[in-house]
Amino acid sequence: MSPFASPPNVKEFQSKVWEIARMIPAGKVSTYGQIASMIPPPGAMTLKDYDAFGARWAGGAMAACPDDVPWQRVINSQGKISPRPGAEKQKQLLEDEGVFFNEKGKIDFDEYGWNGPDPEWCKQHRYFVPRPLGKTQPRLF
Repeated sequence: MSPFASPPNVKEFQSKVWEIARMIPAGKVSTYGQIASMIPPPGAMTLKDYDAFGARWAGGAMAACPDDVPWQRVINSQGKISPRPGAEKQKQLLEDEGVFFNEKGKIDFDEYGWNGPDPEWCKQHRYFVPRPLGKTQPRLF
């Protein structure tokens, strides 16, 4: 079993994921990886190791999120809803917010991708500026 099966402090990591997810506005989406990219690697973990596990950890946090977290707005890096129980409900909630899925079940990150919170907010909360979604977004770091 990997030493990184879960973050060293699960509750702290989950809290950070949920704080970020609560900021995603209706009609926009983020990815597990984008959210993880905002949170500094825990402890002495290398950035390389964190890049390999952070998105998975964010997915685990979203699976356990409280009711006030807009879980439907977090999808996978392919622009799709990950297959699992509740996927149809997630799709319906996003469509109700005006998010369009193409014929392959993908969401266009250029149109519906969230660019993250204001960089100043990130700095004040000791988060990284998120990785942009979509091909037209400039890289901010």
